[in-house]
Amino acid sequence: MQFRYARHSNDLAKLIDFYTNILAFEVLGSFENHDGYDGVFLGKQGLAWHLEFTSSEDKAEHSTDPDDALVFYPKSKQEYQAILLNLKKYKIKTIKAKNPYWRKYGLMFQDPDGFNIILSDLQIQS
Repeated sequence: MQFRYARHSNDLAKLIDFYTNILAFEVLGSFENHDGYDGVFLGKQGLAWHLEFTSSEDKAEHSTDPDDALVFYPKSKQEYQAILLNLKKYKIKTIKAKNPYWRKYGLMFQDPDGFNIILSDLQIQS
């Protein structure tokens, strides 16, 4: 089964910049003026998931709960450390997770649309 997380945004360029520079995602594809929508697919080649961000003349109206988050588990210490360095390089601040589990086992920060992302080292293979 494939998984796609799709979300409407007001600024695709900021999201592309964020996800490619901070999390080292790749642009897997894109489209323009598909029934009035532009979009981009971000993720990593060969995996069964990706993120889709779209924009159109209709402005995005976001509402999130403090517990809503995308959680990413880097596979290696090198990948985890590279993301931490990117957070520092691009001055992305971590925030306190509402859920005590994620305060203990992850780092929370937000993407340019204000959606929570958690980075956890729990699945790093030694």
